[in-house]
This record gives sequence, C-alpha cells and structure tokens, in this order.
Amino acid sequence: MKKALQYFYKYLKPYWKGISLVIILTLAMTYFQVVAPVYMGNTVTDLTNILKGHGSMTTFYHDLWLMIVFYGLNVLTMGLSWTITSVFNAHANNNMRKNLFTKLQKMTIKYFDTHQDGKLLSLFTSDIDNIFNAMNNAVFEIIAQSALFIGTIVMMLLINVKLALITMASTPLVVIISIVIMKKASFYLDRQQEEIGALNGYINEQINGQKVIITNGLQKDSVQGFTVQNDKVRKTMFKGQFYSGLLYPLMTGLSLLNLAIVISAGALLIMTGSMSTAKGLGLLVMFVQYSQQYFQPLMQLTSIYSMMQLGLTGAKRLKEVEDQPEEDRVPNGQILTAVKKGVSLNDVHFSYNEKKEILHGVSLDVKAGKYVALVGPTGSGKTTVMNLLNRFYDVNQGSVTFDGIDVRQLTLTSLRQNVGIVLQDSVLFTGTIAENIKYGKPNATDEEMIDAAKQAQIHDFIMTLPDQYETLIGADNEIFSTGQKQLLSIARTILTNPAFLILDEATSNVDTVTEEKIQKAMDNVIMGRTSFVIAHRLKTILNADRIVVLKNGQVLEEGSHQALLAQKGFYYDLYTSQMAFE
Repeated sequence: MKKALQYFYKYLKPYWKGISLVIILTLAMTYFQVVAPVYMGNTVTDLTNILKGHGSMTTFYHDLWLMIVFYGLNVLTMGLSWTITSVFNAHANNNMRKNLFTKLQKMTIKYFDTHQDGKLLSLFTSDIDNIFNAMNNAVFEIIAQSALFIGTIVMMLLINVKLALITMASTPLVVIISIVIMKKASFYLDRQQEEIGALNGYINEQINGQKVIITNGLQKDSVQGFTVQNDKVRKTMFKGQFYSGLLYPLMTGLSLLNLAIVISAGALLIMTGSMSTAKGLGLLVMFVQYSQQYFQPLMQLTSIYSMMQLGLTGAKRLKEVEDQPEEDRVPNGQILTAVKKGVSLNDVHFSYNEKKEILHGVSLDVKAGKYVALVGPTGSGKTTVMNLLNRFYDVNQGSVTFDGIDVRQLTLTSLRQNVGIVLQDSVLFTGTIAENIKYGKPNATDEEMIDAAKQAQIHDFIMTLPDQYETLIGADNEIFSTGQKQLLSIARTILTNPAFLILDEATSNVDTVTEEKIQKAMDNVIMGRTSFVIAHRLKTILNADRIVVLKNGQVLEEGSHQALLAQKGFYYDLYTSQMAFE
C-alpha cells in the first residue's frame, strides 16, 4: 500500500492546483447535496400545512425552488469536478507511461535477462490501464463520497440526534463485513495481476517460438500449457471479482434494511406524539433521503473497490520497477575517446548468481589494432566475456580495462560509443533500410551509409529492391534472410566506426555462401581495428593475431592458429573435428 500511495503522490503532485479545485468543487457539491434534503423536508411540511388549511403557498414555492436550485448546483459542480479530474488524470497517466518507458531504457541488462518480455509488456497494458481506470473514477469518487459521508453525518446530527443515531446504528456491522471481504478481494486481485503477467509471458514466448512448435508438432502441448496458465488466471480472477463484487449487493441490502429501520423509527415517533404530524412527516422525508445518502458513499466505494485495488496493485508493481537500480553511467567518470593501448581482462571472476561462478580468474589482452579470437565449447564463458567488455555486467573480482582504465571509471556513454557489437542474432527495427543502417549514427550522410553497406557486402542486394534504401522493413523482416540481416547489422556497426569491435558468433546461423560474404564484411570492419571475435566456426578466425581458448570459465590455451595446432591440445581437437565435417 505504501509503495502504491508513493507512486500516486509522485504523479499527482504536479497537478495540485487541479486537485485543490476539485476538492473545493466537491465540498460545494457535498454542501448542495446535504442541504437539499432539508428543503425537500420543508416542502413536505409546507404542503402538509397547506392541506390542513393554514400553510403558505409562498413558503412552499420558496422551499421547492431552493430544493431544485441546490440539486441543480449539485449536478453542475459534479460535472465540473469530473471534467477537471479527467484532464489531470490523462496527463498523469501519460507521464506514467512515458517515465516507465524511459526507465526501461536505463535499466541494466540483468533486469531484462531475468524478466519475461510478456511481463514487461503487461506493465504498459494491464497495469497502466488499471491505474488510469482507477484514477479516472476512484480519485473523484473517494473525494466526493468521503465529503458526502461526513457532510451527511454532520447534517443529521444537527437536525435530529435520535434519528441520526438510528440511521448510523448499522455502521459497525458494515465496517466488519467490509474489512473481511476487502482482505479476501485484495489478496486475489493481487494474485490476478501476477497470473496475468505470467500468462502474457507464456503467450509471448510461444508466439516467438511458433516455428519451433510447428516444426516439432507441439501445438497440442502449447495449447495445453496455455490452458494451465489461463486456468490459473480464471480461478484468481473469479475469486477476486467475486469477493470485490460481493460488497455492492451486500451494501445495497444493508441500505434497504437501514431505510426500513429509519422509516419505522420515524413513524413510531410520529405515532407516539414525540413529533407533530406535519413536522414529523417532513423530518421523516429528510431522513429517508439522508439514510440513502449515508449509504451511498459506502455503496459507491465498494462498487469500485476492485477497480481501486487493481489500480493500487498496478501502482505498486510500477513503483517496484522505478525502484530498480539503473545502469551506473558514471557521469563524472573519465571519457574514452579511442583505444590507444588495448583492452584487458585482469584476473576476472564473475557469476550471474552467487551459486555458480562462470569465469574463474580469466586474464587476456587485446592490443590496440590487433584481432583476437575467443573460442571454446558452449558454456565456456565466451559470451559472458563480451557482456563484461561492454559493461552489461560488472565483474565480481578483478577488472576490465580500456587503455589501463577500469570500465567502472569510464562514463558509460563514452564506453558504448567506442565499443561496437555485432550479435549472433541480428536485430532490425521497423522503418526503412536506410534508417536501420543509420540507427547508431542518424546524422550520417547517404554516401557514408552506402559506403558502409558496400563494405558489409549488402549494397548489391539492396539495389535489387524496388525502393532500394527506402525499402520498408516490417516487424517480420521477411525480405531478408538471416545472413542478410547479419550483413545489415555489420553495415550499421561499420557506419558508427567504433574504436573497439566485438563480433559474437556472427556466422553461426548462416550457410557457407553467406558465410563467405559475412567473412569478407568482417575482414573489412576488422581491418586495422582493435577487434574481439567470438567464433564457433574456427575456419573464420584463422587470420586472428591471437586465439584464446576458453573452457569451463578458464583460459586453457592461447596463441596463433598454427602455434595452437602444433601444440596438439584442446584447440587442435576442436579444429580437426570441425574440419572432418566441412
């Protein structure tokens, strides 16, 4: 609850003027609403006196018109309050969405590695939508109904203490029932959002892996897995909605019971002579109205309880995201402008979690202008080394240095500007080919872009397309093969002209023909540049200045291709086994 309230306070604070105006209008609205029944009762008393022959029509019309005016002003102030609330809620919700997206851009890679895409998307859809619905309805209702509840109690006590106490007699029962049911509803509504996030994650995972599912004929298993997840959502959603929805009919029933008690008590007071008939009827009409107004806030708040609880749950989840640590950008750190001496890992120990260390004292050097390749079996720690070089993660022990400076002392912006990465799985964005190549350098000229595409061996293919560099790339990227996507990624990297280059198994998912093109592109981008290449296919790194063999998180061998073959060690076994299948 505390986190949720802190979250709401943060985003509603800038609109304190609008909220203050809403509070003033709500107080005015409440005043009109609680005073109107007085004139309604007076009108009944006036009418009773007129029928008895000693009443005044002037007084009757006076009280009648005042009743109409007060109810009319009540409607007007309610409409203004609702309009103002809707305006600042829309702005606040927009800021929530924008800040959430901005926050995600500052998060560590570890956060994305440990959270499913579907769960992250549910923050933007389910949680923010729930917050908007809650704010658009609950904020106004809480202010309005709270003021009405207090105002009604005050007016009842001022008019007739005895009838006021009779009207409020059922309050303890109402409070006890509400607390019990709300606790149940709160628990299951929180669970509901967790299960919806898990379901979204499962759906996203299955959609991304649809080709694998179809290829292996696992559609039924996929549906079965969905059914299990969806059933969890159904059960928690039913219980959450059941308990939260149970409040409204219970409050309605208690309201009618209370109304019957008030009418009976009022009638008894008139019949026993405690009040005159005319005054008693008017008073009874007032308290019939007040009885309904007394329960109206309780009924309204309970009717939107599930909406409020979902909003609070969403706010708590988003506050937890906002509280997550961001990347340490070291704003006052040293600025890396080039790699003049080289890049080093010095006795590096690292683990993604405390239970299992991945790298055990790894040391290696990449001299400026040299090309070093890292090879080894799956799970040996090759990609982990890449993550440390670009500071996606920080070492547990040891250091990673550029020109002798620890990466933790460099500004993250200058480090990333000088490190270029071509990943194993290339990523293209919706837009034109030109926009994709210029993604890392939007101000690049067309000549620079075309030169980068030529070096990446993709220019000729682009020129065969009808719109050439202005060809639109959709979400499915169907116009490109896996290898062509990789070439576009290499072109993007060439254009940014990084001082230090990392290629992470860039040829592992392509055929031999495309591999030759990628190899030429790699040779172009590596030429004269400090480079670090992770490779599965050993024939692609034969020209490396030095090859480092990694196994079980430790450096096993290092040297040139020929030197390692001559040792007839682990690298020799890897190379000869691969060549046997080429």
